[in-house]
Amino acid sequence: MKNYWQNAITFDEYLKVAEDRFHNNPNKEDEYQEYYELGLQRTNRTVKTFKIDEEQMQRAKSKNFKGKLLIISEPWCGDASATVPAAAKFFEAAGNEVRIFLRDSDPTLIDQFLTNGTQSIPKVIILTEEDQVKAVWGPRPKYGNDLLKKFKENPETYPREEFYNDLQVYYAKNRGHDAIEEIIELL
Repeated sequence: MKNYWQNAITFDEYLKVAEDRFHNNPNKEDEYQEYYELGLQRTNRTVKTFKIDEEQMQRAKSKNFKGKLLIISEPWCGDASATVPAAAKFFEAAGNEVRIFLRDSDPTLIDQFLTNGTQSIPKVIILTEEDQVKAVWGPRPKYGNDLLKKFKENPETYPREEFYNDLQVYYAKNRGHDAIEEIIELL
């Protein structure tokens, strides 16, 4: 984990990567290019609208967690644009170091934390002070997972477009609250 941590970036650096990839991606064959603009818009909206919930902060601090959070993410990811900014800002304010490891830069990290056999992101790896994995969260809050399950079980009655819309409306209203709550429980 120490190696992955050393190769991870800060949230501000992550935002710069998102901007650079949207405006001037050196990889002209990037299959996610069309998603960078939307991801960046959503990330910036989350940053602007995020407010620390003082009750959550008190609960987080009462855990006396001295470790750090390593988040596996990519700027094109819709789930990440809603949760990564909130989690990064919250846990940095709580006094924990937060870094982001770009999933596509080295798949060996995400391959250790698959979701039903897939490289789903974001994944929040909660590390102890000794760089040991304490817990893992992700790729989305329980409510988002419930929406996905509903879509997968009934795509005819709950079409993909409706699922995506419901998920994004939830993210916009929730502003990272549920993700932070679930991560606090794991500290």
